[in-house]
Amino acid sequence: MILEGKVWRYGDNVDTDVIIPARYLNSADPKDLATHCMEDIDPTFAGNVNSGDIIVAGRNFGCGSSREHAPVAIKASGVPCVIADSFARIFFRNAINIGLPLIELGTAVAEIDNGNIVKIDLDRGIVENVTKGKEYKVQPLPEFIQKIASAGGLINYVKGDC
Repeated sequence: MILEGKVWRYGDNVDTDVIIPARYLNSADPKDLATHCMEDIDPTFAGNVNSGDIIVAGRNFGCGSSREHAPVAIKASGVPCVIADSFARIFFRNAINIGLPLIELGTAVAEIDNGNIVKIDLDRGIVENVTKGKEYKVQPLPEFIQKIASAGGLINYVKGDC
């Protein structure tokens, strides 16, 4: 699977409360959650993100509470993948469960700036910063995780809706 999009860049320790603030957790509607995605860290995100844009962040992305709403809000915003130095483990699992692929790029993520265009080959484990002409090799997502993402999440995968 090949993904390409404009980067929305964030720093270290982006927690689930800024990804989707607790005041919106009374909704389970992904489209509603998307309208509030990232608003406490970037009020411009929800109104300006385009389908296919990619979030890039530093260390420990998705730390904090275990709310599944956070990756749901990101995915519903049209973001097909998040790249970070590292992810909080519970966020990583929740993202896989809902079919949002995550790429751990390590410290090389610092070379990707807001507004850059990145291209990701999930099958081969290649992240290319098209804007800067740089390419990074990462561990490809295991085939079963790619199948979960293609199915739209773990439930669809288990049901055989892929």
